[in-house]
Amino acid sequence: MTCKAVMKVRALHREQMIPVLLPEVFSFFSEARNLDPITPPWLHFQVLDQTDRELKAGTLIHYELAWHGLPVRWTTLIEEWCPPTKFVDVQLKGPYRLWRHTHSFEVCDGGTLVRDTVQYAFPLGMLGDLFAGWMVRRDVERIFDYRAKQIPETIEGSRFSKLGEVME
Repeated sequence: MTCKAVMKVRALHREQMIPVLLPEVFSFFSEARNLDPITPPWLHFQVLDQTDRELKAGTLIHYELAWHGLPVRWTTLIEEWCPPTKFVDVQLKGPYRLWRHTHSFEVCDGGTLVRDTVQYAFPLGMLGDLFAGWMVRRDVERIFDYRAKQIPETIEGSRFSKLGEVME
């Protein structure tokens, strides 16, 4: 008889309107290096490298971060690449048993609607959920709260154009 750990999958959904044109917003998210300024400083996040110069399906991205002082190496795979409306990254190596992050973008009045849907599960099944679940859920929410504040400022402050402005 085999015993399999039960995996409880959690989900986080966020939506945000950014007053910038869709091609510029997608271009911003197409650069892994742009994760640095939109990730909370307490994570000490750093993109180490990626297998392809430009993101595409099959690209691997290697990161390093610190979670509550513990060093963590993380590798994600770009599983789907559908410019300029969607891409999906999945964790191959890292702190989660499951991490699947769907980024979607659509034109809306006043700019671009950015949607993030993250499905994640903890290692060690219910035991991991019991001991660390509350802390990880809180941290994931804090990370995306920080991103929500940083994304508009970072995109608007970069070389990308706001609606109604001409890029030089």
